[in-house]
Amino acid sequence: MTTYIVLINWTELGARNVRESPKRLDAAKKLLGEMGGSFKSFYLTMGECDMVAIVEAPDDAVLARFALLLSSGGNVKTRTMKAFPEFAYREIISSLG
Repeated sequence: MTTYIVLINWTELGARNVRESPKRLDAAKKLLGEMGGSFKSFYLTMGECDMVAIVEAPDDAVLARFALLLSSGGNVKTRTMKAFPEFAYREIISSLG
């Protein structure tokens, strides 16, 4: 599984309907599970992003479809970063020669 960091911001619609946000989070967790992935952690954040999720998915295409489906609901916009765990980081750095 590949790890991704998903930065999430409410749209104007999402902010207006913020009380429904926990239900939407539950639906997102279910959707990603059905796609073969999972939420590892989720945070409400202060600052540039409203929420941050650490998720796993089988591959980039699955996560891309997931992010597109989330955004198509009109309540959130996402930015996704592929995350390399420490062992991969060490391998990448050591391969520099």
